[in-house]
Formats: sequence, C-alpha cells, structure tokens
Amino acid sequence: MSGTTTAAALRRRAAGAGANRWVVLVVLCVSLLLVAVDATVLHVAVPAVTEDLKPGAVELLWIVDAYPLVCASLLILFGTLGDRVGRRRVLLLGYTLFGVASAMAAFADDAHLLIVARALLGVGGAMIMPATLSILRQVFPDRRERALAIGVWSAVAAVGAAVGPLLGGFLLEHFWWGSVFLVNIPLMLVSLPVGRILLPESKGGSDGPWDVVGALTAAAGLFAVVLGVKRLGAGELGAATLLPLAAGIVLLVLFVRRQRRREHPLLDLRMFSRPAFSTSVGCIVLAMLALVGLELIAAQYLQLVLGLSPLETGLRLVPLTFAAMAAGLAGARMLRRFGPRRMVSLGFCLTAGAVVLLTAMGGDDNAPLLLGGFVLLGFGLETTLFGAYESMLSEAPQDQAGGAAAIGETSYQLGAGIGIALLGSVMNAAYAPGLSQVPGVPASASAAAAHSLGEAYEVAARLGGPAGEALRLAARHSFVHGLHVTLLVSAGLLLAGAAMALRLPRLMHCDPEETPSGPASEPSQAPSGSAPASGTTAEASPAPGHGSTPMRMPAQRESRGSGVKV
Repeated sequence: MSGTTTAAALRRRAAGAGANRWVVLVVLCVSLLLVAVDATVLHVAVPAVTEDLKPGAVELLWIVDAYPLVCASLLILFGTLGDRVGRRRVLLLGYTLFGVASAMAAFADDAHLLIVARALLGVGGAMIMPATLSILRQVFPDRRERALAIGVWSAVAAVGAAVGPLLGGFLLEHFWWGSVFLVNIPLMLVSLPVGRILLPESKGGSDGPWDVVGALTAAAGLFAVVLGVKRLGAGELGAATLLPLAAGIVLLVLFVRRQRRREHPLLDLRMFSRPAFSTSVGCIVLAMLALVGLELIAAQYLQLVLGLSPLETGLRLVPLTFAAMAAGLAGARMLRRFGPRRMVSLGFCLTAGAVVLLTAMGGDDNAPLLLGGFVLLGFGLETTLFGAYESMLSEAPQDQAGGAAAIGETSYQLGAGIGIALLGSVMNAAYAPGLSQVPGVPASASAAAAHSLGEAYEVAARLGGPAGEALRLAARHSFVHGLHVTLLVSAGLLLAGAAMALRLPRLMHCDPEETPSGPASEPSQAPSGSAPASGTTAEASPAPGHGSTPMRMPAQRESRGSGVKV
C-alpha cells in the first residue's frame, strides 16, 4: 500500500476516534432531524396554542418566531465556540438544553413561559446545527466520502422540514398541543449517551483568547437584522422595523472591523477571499431567497385559490420533498461527474425552469402541472444547495469548520428571511392594483381587500351579493397575476445564481493525502530511490500554488491554471 493511502487510512481512523464514521453520520443525522422537525412542527399547533393560552397578537408572533430568531443569531457564536472548546462538547450541551427546553414548552401554562422555552430551544438548535456539519467535516476527511455524507445529511434535513407539520398534525389528533414538544425528550435521552460514546471530540485552532465581545456583537447584530427582515416580510415599514435593521447592520460592520484588527479573530474572514467559499455562501442565500417566499405563496395558492384543505396542500407538496431527498442522495455522484461549477449552475437552471413552468398555473387545478413543477423545483433546489454547502465546507480550513458551518446556516436563515420580505413585497405590489376599482365595491372595502387574499375573501363575505362575488373573483384573479409576476422575479434571481456559480471550481478537488485507496486513485509508485516516471499522476507533482488534486483518473493531467486549493 502506498504511503499516501496509508496516511489517508490513518487520518480516517484518527478522525473517527474509534467509531465507524458511518455510525457517527447516523447520530449526526438524528440530531439534525430533531432540529429540522422542531422548526416546523409548531405551525399546525398554533390554533390549539391560541385557544389554550390565549396569547395576544404580539405574544403569538414571538411564540412562533422566537425559535428561528434566536437560533439564527447564535449560530456564529456557538459554531466558533465549538472550534475553541470542542465541537462534541457543544453538541452534547445542545442536546441537554434542547431536551430541557422541550419539557418547558410542553408543560408551559402561559404564553410568556412558552416564549422563553422556544427561545431556549433556539439556543439548543444553534449549538446543534453547526456542530453536526463541523464534526461531519472532521470524520470524513476524504472529500468523496464527505460529499456522500453531506448528501445524506441534506436529505435528512428535507425529510425533517416535511415531517414536522405531518407529525404535529398526527399528535394533535390524539394528544394535547404540548405533545409536539414532548416527543423530543426520549430522543434526546437516547442521543446524549450515544453521542458521548460514539462522537469524536475535535477542536480548531486555539491560539489566543476567544473573542467574547466579538461573539456577542455578532449575535446582537444578526438578531436585529433577522428581526428587521422578518418584520419587512410581514409588510411593516415603520420605525420598529427600520431601527432594528439599521442597528443590526451597524453592529455587523463593527464585528467585521473588529475581526480584521484582531491577531486571533473569532472568524477568519480571509475565507471570503476564496472565490469558492464566498460564491458558495452567495449561492445559498440566493437559492433560499428564491424558494422560501415561493413556498409561502404556493401554500396560499393551493388553499385559497384552488380550495384545497391543509392536509391536501401538504400532500401536494410531498413530491417536492421526495425530489429533494433524491437529489441529496444522488448529489455525491453528480458532484464527481459534473464538478461544483456545473452542478450548482445546473441546479439553479433546473429550479428556474420549474418556476417558469409553474407560471402556467391559473385559477383551475392542474395536478399534473403542479406535480411536474414541484418535482423539478425540489430536485433543482437540493442540487444547488448540496453543491454549494459541499464546496463551502470543503473550502474552509478544518480548524475553522465550526465557523464555516455557522456561516452557511446563517446564510440559509438570512436568505429565507429576505426571500419572504422581497417576494412578499413583489407579490403585494402586483396583487393590490387589481382591486382598486371593482364595480359596486366601496373604496374602503377594496383597500382592506388589497392587504391579502384571505382578507379579501372575508371582506367579500361581509359584502355579500353581486358586489361580494365581484370582489372575490377580482381578488382571485389578482392573486394569480401576482403569483405569475413573483415567479418570473424568482426565475430571474435563480438565473443570477446560475451566473454566480460560474465562479466555483470546474472540478471536484481532493487533497492527495485524503485520497482513499483504489486502483483509480492510488498514485503510481516509482521504485525506491528512483525518480518518478514520466506520466505519473498530478498528485505526484501538483501545480505550483495548488495543494489539491482534481478527482480524475491517474492517466489524466490537470492544467496548471485550473486548480483551486481546497
């Protein structure tokens, strides 16, 4: 066996810390599943929570938003803390806090206690999410195996997002609303000892003190920005929206300046100078920006325009989830075949094609069209996110894996929030003018109906008669028109993402020390004491300034100008 192969085997054994890395992947996926399910499981329980606890409008908003707000704002803090004190330690602490907070939420007897519990769940989620990716980065040092692991990881994330509402609906049919939180506790009681036994501990660079001030500045800045973006998405443009947004941007600018001045920064911002890393982060933001607003609008279309029940709506969206799972599981093979550049660009183009196809939706149900559009949308989006996440994580230094994973997850959350705000604004701008002059409808009723399709239906029901029916038809027609405009804007954003992805590496590169054994990847070995023969692999003599080798057969050589260090 070659020295390269022996080194790779030793590194994989050291990374696994005595545990099979695929078993470690299962443990990490269970962790991710819990966090992904908890992000959506409450949605179906909101009516039951409202009836039982009777929260005010502001309290209800915080019950729903406390988890994603806190989680998004603390990802960088706990991602970098894991690099410093140990990723497994932070993950296990996240398990503990998630279990305790779940019990608090399940038995909360007033709205304020439930808000606190949801915020603590967000803290636990922020500990768990970046830790799963950074440990995955460690236990799979070979990029080809890591790509497969990330594919499984992303498929589990897709399953979790879809299972949340279904699981919540099932539990609510048989138990009280607190059961949607209580289900987390037995899973955490199993995950804690299993994770302690099987998961390896790892740390990044430990030079210099951990920047507590920088971590808190980043957390406060992200909290304020995400809060402002969420309020924008709700159509609020007052001081309560603009002040947090401005304050958050100022805090994040101060955070960046502080990191650039420090000898031992919390985050090595030089990662963004690497085209593959910065481009991957941008692709994640654009992909989520285009998708999340569309999902929200699509759910309204299915229920309010086509008249489907919530269960029927969920079932219509299931093919999207299965297509995303398929893309995640096939992602490693596609990445090896096409490379990051073509894979991410292709994913964006497929998603844009799906969005354009869905512009054929009208006022009548067209199930085959929706099925085809959602399948193409799910497969294209997951292809994009898989390629972007894999490139971002592989480009980051291993000692910064926690910070890099936190940046990726933060980009995901910010993209989702901006998408709701931007596409929601586009939708409202295209929808409202169609209700300005409806025959027989008073101006005050038209103004109220212009807020949303749901409100238009309520106003139409109060008016009754021909005027109410005219308003209802006009609102329905305007919503479909607004949906078409929003889809076209989304397609433009997705095509911009495809152009951005052209900055990614053309080929999937692997560190020669990480290449697993096998006839296709093992470098040719010259006899001891002799010079390598002409025509040996690119691994034997990498191009100057390139510490990585493209994944291709040994007989092929990579041009010196096309490598990208990973």
